[in-house]
Amino acid sequence: STCACVEYYGKALESLIKQVKIMSIHGKMKHKRNKIFTEFRKLPGGILVCTDVMARGIDIPEVHWVLQYDPPSSASAFVHRCGRTARIGHVGSALVLLLPMEESYINFLSINQKCPMQEMKPQANVLDLLPKLKSMALADRAVFEKGMKAFVSYVQAYAKHECNLIFRIKDLDFASLAKGFALLKMPKMPELRGKHFPDFTPVAVNTDSISFKDKNREKQRQKQLEQQR
Repeated sequence: STCACVEYYGKALESLIKQVKIMSIHGKMKHKRNKIFTEFRKLPGGILVCTDVMARGIDIPEVHWVLQYDPPSSASAFVHRCGRTARIGHVGSALVLLLPMEESYINFLSINQKCPMQEMKPQANVLDLLPKLKSMALADRAVFEKGMKAFVSYVQAYAKHECNLIFRIKDLDFASLAKGFALLKMPKMPELRGKHFPDFTPVAVNTDSISFKDKNREKQRQKQLEQQR
């Protein structure tokens, strides 16, 4: 749903999935977008992590799967997203991930968009990749900061969802969400003010000590810290 989530999960997938080309695209990549899109179309296979900038008017041949991590804020966008697969006689699949409290969205889509859906049973023997993602955040401040920004942007986008009777921010389990983003600590943001999260255990590390792998960025950060001191 957000550029920050694309940046974070795109970076995560690059490290977690080997021998597959991972590319990312979102609305803030104004000059790079066409280049990335053209390059992706030429690939024999790969994964494109994207916002709704790719939801309509885009033709990529033989897309086998469209995975919707976030339910779109507009019902019509759901159909447009699904329409990136199964084009011109080809077969394809589309999957949207929903929390149990969001399941009435299925009925809403079947009435509003005449779009029937089937439940996909949870996959067996799923690998837990969150510890690896946490290790990446501890090893590189760029990953840590991307994760924090992604979480904040996700919560803010959720709060603005068009179907706010179904997607209620007050019912969101922030502790589980933070675990799913592999956060090292909860960020400071208005939506979390005054709340306590006994189900979330922050990592016992002073996050200010996490440095950037990029030496120039770390040098700049140390300079800023020195000025603050």
